[in-house]
Amino acid sequence: MPERITLYTAKICPFAQRAEIALAEAKAEFTPFQIDLSNKPEWYAPKVNPASKVPAIAYGGPEVPPDQPSPESVKLAESLVLVEFVADLFPDSGILSADPVTRAQTRFFIEGVSSKLIPAWYAYFLRGASVDDLYAAAEYVQSLLPAEGFAVGTFSAADIAIAPFLARARVSLVNEIGKYPEGDGKKVWEALNTGKFARLGKYTEDLFARESFKSTFDEDYVTKAFSARFADLRSK
Repeated sequence: MPERITLYTAKICPFAQRAEIALAEAKAEFTPFQIDLSNKPEWYAPKVNPASKVPAIAYGGPEVPPDQPSPESVKLAESLVLVEFVADLFPDSGILSADPVTRAQTRFFIEGVSSKLIPAWYAYFLRGASVDDLYAAAEYVQSLLPAEGFAVGTFSAADIAIAPFLARARVSLVNEIGKYPEGDGKKVWEALNTGKFARLGKYTEDLFARESFKSTFDEDYVTKAFSARFADLRSK
């Protein structure tokens, strides 16, 4: 039986939501603790994650308040590492298939998301880079999808890897938050979900309908947080 799990997370962070979705899929019992990324506790880096990032997990050890992590618990970090860790703790969750081919396909999809889609999105969102690069990355990811269903058929780590970023892309574009030209956001989001990207749009719809996604994504909070944090990007 898995030991005690404390998850250090932040609602605004897509990487942290990956770990939350994995734990929700596994129906794991855990204690969540929100970290204010703009005002991190002094104890967090030395006692939990030296990189001072979320998500992180304290695994095992005695029962203690999350803000007093025990040195006896094992500290783990990095979102994709944690997703696989949860998959290993809860093999019946389906997060990672027992089939070697499907596991490889899952990791290949995640690599495409990590090396192509996420960098292209951040370049467009934070720097106002060409939308064509974002479309090219989206087209690549779409090319990896099967005709229907999730990334490798059933819901898996592949879908956990991409869903939080698509959700925050939607928040940013629909609300016109970002460095890209003002007024383009809604058009770009529509383009990424219709026409040549109709398959990607249906996939996104399926991801957003997943209970583990809905229960871990606070859209109102993220929208307000993005508005406050990134409102002046165009003036820089």
